[in-house]
Amino acid sequence: MASFKYIATNAQGKTISGTVDTTDRAAVLAALIKQELRPISVKEVSGRSGISFKNILGGNKVKTNDLVIFTRQLSTMISAGVPLDRGLGSLAKHTESPALKKILDTLIKDVEAGTPFGNALSKYPNTFSDVYVNMVRAGEAAGILDEILKRLALQQEKNATIRKKIKSAMAYPSVLVVIMIIAFFGLMLFVIPQIGKILKDLGGPDAQLPFLTQMMLNLSAALISYWFIIIPAIGGGIFLLLRYLKTPRGKSQFHHLVLRIPAVKTIVMKVAVARFARTFSALMGAGVAVLEALNVTGHAIGNVVYEEALLEAAEQVKGGKQLSEVIETHEDLFPAIVAQMLSVGEETGQTDTVLVKVADFYEEEVDVAIDGLSAIIEPVMIVLMGSMVGLIAASVMGPIASLSQNIK
Repeated sequence: MASFKYIATNAQGKTISGTVDTTDRAAVLAALIKQELRPISVKEVSGRSGISFKNILGGNKVKTNDLVIFTRQLSTMISAGVPLDRGLGSLAKHTESPALKKILDTLIKDVEAGTPFGNALSKYPNTFSDVYVNMVRAGEAAGILDEILKRLALQQEKNATIRKKIKSAMAYPSVLVVIMIIAFFGLMLFVIPQIGKILKDLGGPDAQLPFLTQMMLNLSAALISYWFIIIPAIGGGIFLLLRYLKTPRGKSQFHHLVLRIPAVKTIVMKVAVARFARTFSALMGAGVAVLEALNVTGHAIGNVVYEEALLEAAEQVKGGKQLSEVIETHEDLFPAIVAQMLSVGEETGQTDTVLVKVADFYEEEVDVAIDGLSAIIEPVMIVLMGSMVGLIAASVMGPIASLSQNIK
């Protein structure tokens, strides 16, 4: 028996969430459909969580590149008229990913047993996102699965590109921060005590040291005497903070805080808007209903603030308002151009095409913003490291200069 958390919509379009204990994911889907609910997301929240060397190395996870290649190849095969089960079987034979091969073997059995492809994919939420599953379902219903898979591959490539750029921009400052921390503890534990001993030997036990020097010596002495308390306390504090940030309340507070930091806010907003435009346009192009597309997109953006805004927008659209009007009221989250382009799309009936242009524009803006932030971070980190070294040097050179004057 396992516990599953679900998000679904009822006949009136209202979002319902909850937790249910049952044998497997398929049983949850069957129970929701029996209650006339339309599943949006079903994820296992408890169960066996064995830790192995293979899991630590990510051996059971399908890489983004493998998933993109699989999606493109399956799209090509379906376009050529190859039956779905044969296409999956061929891809399972030739894939280089053991994790993907294992999933494909199960998908083939499900498809051959008559399970819709979208429902079969929904059993693997860690590999196939809610957006992926919903678009496949819409493609199956409309008979355009090959076209939908092409859109999915493009969307995944764009999202992967943004993630890589952000990780690349954060790599350098992260390394510098680690070096700063190691250097600080190395100086405090090994260098400062020796320098303090030399100063006391030169000046005598009653020597009056400057305030900065005495503060450094006291901090070093505290670290040496209580390192077994201080270091675990710092580690525990970081662990608890990370755990808190994973809770709904902590995540919400963190996302609100991020949107108040000037330099970071710009990048977060542009990434969120690009992801919204790309995902929502893909769902609309696949024929997914507006309300469901808003719900799925809200959960796919990865930011609680935007998720709340889109879920609220879904309620207002359900009440008869145009989406462009609702988006326009959230000017702190969505630039004016998004509402304007949405309005044009609603008038022409080409919302998906218009939003693709918005996504392309903001993805380029993200590249520029990340490059600008990287250019700012490097000198800032160098200044911080220089300040730390300068502070320690000043605390050491001050009393040495004073002692030299006394000796003369």
